[in-house]
Amino acid sequence: MEPNVRFWISERQSFVQRFLLWTELLDPTNLVISIEKVEKLRQLLTDEAGENVEDKKIQEAWKRSLSTVHPDGSTLIPAPFRPAAFLPLMGPMVFFSMMPSKGIKSMILPQFSLYTYLTPFNIINGNTTYPHHLGENLLLGTGVIASSTFFGIIPQLVQIKYSLDSHLVRFMASRVLPVIFLAQVSGMNVLASRSLESTRGITVMDKEGKVIGHSRRAGQKAVQETAVSRVVLFGTSAGVSEVLAYCFRRTQFFLQHPWSLWTVKLSCSILAMGLMVPVSFSMFPLVGQIPRSKLEEEIQSSTEETELFYYRGV
Repeated sequence: MEPNVRFWISERQSFVQRFLLWTELLDPTNLVISIEKVEKLRQLLTDEAGENVEDKKIQEAWKRSLSTVHPDGSTLIPAPFRPAAFLPLMGPMVFFSMMPSKGIKSMILPQFSLYTYLTPFNIINGNTTYPHHLGENLLLGTGVIASSTFFGIIPQLVQIKYSLDSHLVRFMASRVLPVIFLAQVSGMNVLASRSLESTRGITVMDKEGKVIGHSRRAGQKAVQETAVSRVVLFGTSAGVSEVLAYCFRRTQFFLQHPWSLWTVKLSCSILAMGLMVPVSFSMFPLVGQIPRSKLEEEIQSSTEETELFYYRGV
């Protein structure tokens, strides 16, 4: 069995345990570890895991393996799309996507950059066991990036199109609407970029890691759970940033130094996302459970297990 899958199945952790683990897996040093070292550490897991699970070398091996190797395909995740790269890259992108635009370029480019990274991140860290080929994923990803970018700029188009004389309307359009759209579009991005998982099915396995079959219902559950976690991540991060920035605008310091708003808002975005990324990744187990009774009939007849497992994806 793939060591990472074995870990997530055997270690049925609580939310707090998953959160503490993710704070270690998001360590930026996981982005620069060499392939040779990853292979050496994974060999250590294969040889010694279970003999001395408290050993520091084994714990380090688990940390490196879980953060760099895809559980669903046993392949090395490209460094820019490992979970540890999510915050350093997405934090500034979210900040710029929430800034008021001064032209068509400043309106489209931040949204395009945001979803050009988020879409392949979702695909690469999703399931790989459904029937697919590279060209299909490239075509799907391109369409998702284009549609997400369009929906992402709608709040700014609303501000340009309509007269916003009312202070309340102006506040809603410039502060509240962008947060709502960012949260909802990020969730839709997951649903769209990983739509093949729910239409073609992903592998479900027993507690020993034996593949029982492909389930569309498990695929739907995996994609929906990940979409919910994205909505919580981006909605909370952007919302906290906007609230703190709004409060800062009312201070005497801002009146004397209006340029400082950028620094404060960027800091708030990074700090909010710094907390919410591990929270979001921890909301649901990476390898989830689903009752056999909720799966397709052909899978129900293939096993006597009452609970089966599936890889949810990050």
